[in-house]
Amino acid sequence: MINQMIINAIVLGSTYALIALGLTLIFGIMKIINFAHGQMYMLGTFVTYYIYNISGYNFFIALLCTIFVLTFIGVVFEKYLFHRVLIQAKREEVAMLLSVGTALLIENSALIFFGEKRRGVKPIVEGVYHIFNAYIPVQRIFIFLISISAIVIFLLLMQKTRTGRALRALAQDKEVTYLMGVNVNKLSMIGYAIGASLAGISGAILALEYPIFAGSGTSISIKAFTMVMIGGAGVIPGAIIGGFILGIFESFGYGIFGGTQTYLLIYAFLIVFLIFRPNGIMGKPWG
Repeated sequence: MINQMIINAIVLGSTYALIALGLTLIFGIMKIINFAHGQMYMLGTFVTYYIYNISGYNFFIALLCTIFVLTFIGVVFEKYLFHRVLIQAKREEVAMLLSVGTALLIENSALIFFGEKRRGVKPIVEGVYHIFNAYIPVQRIFIFLISISAIVIFLLLMQKTRTGRALRALAQDKEVTYLMGVNVNKLSMIGYAIGASLAGISGAILALEYPIFAGSGTSISIKAFTMVMIGGAGVIPGAIIGGFILGIFESFGYGIFGGTQTYLLIYAFLIVFLIFRPNGIMGKPWG
């Protein structure tokens, strides 16, 4: 049983880390708490559902389409909503309220267009492996490999490319980055688009395991905030650590206590944790 919970924790942690990376990237470069991050995930599940399950295209084509659609939505949101508000608003809270508004807009639009019905997609691969006294569905291995691949590609992008280094510089000090001749507006748009696409990738792969419905984004947003608070807001390694910690807690909690008690204990732990580590494991004091 313990081996099974460990394997489930690793798979969950990898996908949760991918979700948290998108949220922490947007916060790091724009200092915006993106309440619509879970709704971006939800849009990713629906794009995958209609392209892969309804239209019958290959899953990888659906995944690429999901990345394209969520990247486009991220560009539109940053360029025509957040960029204008951040320039004109005199208070930072306005951007937060805009973020809440976009979350409500996406979720209610999904309810109108897709309804409340829960959907599912056909499995991409079938079969189960029995390893170390635990059962591992082949599809979960597939999900894990895509998650880890996406995380590695993202880290290489941030570490090895000029754009990635510029994004890291923007997250550290926007004014200095601007004085160095970097187009910070373009970088913010790229960063928001990457964050949205990471949420879309998570939605695409988790659609293989979990129900697809218009209200799924809210719970994902809460989990994403939990992971970022544990790891440290705006810190990329912290987001990965927070994702795997939540995956471990959720897997062992469901295995021992069940659903309701698990998140009661997780949030109780989070409150106590933040009392002693208000900036998270790797976070620094804001400002």
